[in-house]
Amino acid sequence: MRYVQARAPGGPEVLEMATGPLPEPKPHEVLIRVEAAGVNRPDLNQREGSYPPPADASPVIGLEVAGEVVAAGAEVVVWSRGDRVTALTNGGGYAEYCVAPAVQCLPWPSGFDALKAAALPETYFTVWANLFQHGRLARGESVLVHGGTSGIGVTAIQLAREFGARVYATAGSDDKCAACLALGADAAINYRAADFADRLMELTGGAGVNVVLDIVGAPYFERNLRCLAMDGRLVQVSTMLGTKVERFDLWKVMQRRLVITGSTMRPRSTAEKGAIAQALKERVWPVLNAGRCGPMIYATFPLAEAAAAHRLMASSAHIGKIMLQVAG
Repeated sequence: MRYVQARAPGGPEVLEMATGPLPEPKPHEVLIRVEAAGVNRPDLNQREGSYPPPADASPVIGLEVAGEVVAAGAEVVVWSRGDRVTALTNGGGYAEYCVAPAVQCLPWPSGFDALKAAALPETYFTVWANLFQHGRLARGESVLVHGGTSGIGVTAIQLAREFGARVYATAGSDDKCAACLALGADAAINYRAADFADRLMELTGGAGVNVVLDIVGAPYFERNLRCLAMDGRLVQVSTMLGTKVERFDLWKVMQRRLVITGSTMRPRSTAEKGAIAQALKERVWPVLNAGRCGPMIYATFPLAEAAAAHRLMASSAHIGKIMLQVAG
């Protein structure tokens, strides 16, 4: 098969096409003929050498795919040859064939093609686990979503709105703020034009929000706490601009009974990811099947142009998902 390899840690230029043997599914895995794969921030980190794959995962970059099951391990009972699935992989997505645990696969939603199906797993697993499970966002509550036009942001805005929350978002331009509003945000803040915390408190009449979903990290930490209402929850899903917070006032946490939480997806066990997949199937897939919510695809590149896809993602110029067309 053909796949994309990183010949050494570095910039996008280290990505190149290579050929190698098909991966063999373990007893609990399926082998997927990949039609499309998603590009995500962790892919850039892996390429740079700062986010190595787990020891038992493929070293090939790529965490989400959609395609056709061509083989199944001996313990797989849900999927059969010919089924079309979208899968959260443990690695190996930038390739013509990829293995994934069977419990991390879901059917294509009604009316979806391979590109739209492949754009789902990484952001939908992440948002469901963090915003709704760890963050406990409930109907009638409010949330601030940072990076509203990122893959995570687009998904979070839509699902939060779908499940009855009031949504505020930040983005880096007026055009991106307009996109957040079109997705269903009640208000959007251009963080280059105003301090997001000051503006959010104006928008909420000083009440703040119940949940903040953050992808930025350390530079936003204290302002994120300021945005939270009583019993508010800060949920950290990425740290694009840093992980180390030098100091903050614990008294603020105690006074307002704040919760600071977050998680990463890749290190979770197969059982944990399978449980998230089941929750998505029960709660979110009916929404997608009904034609509500769903990914926004900004750009699609052939597999051989993965380097160009990485350059675009690094620029942060995109609104929504960047995809790789593998077969069709």
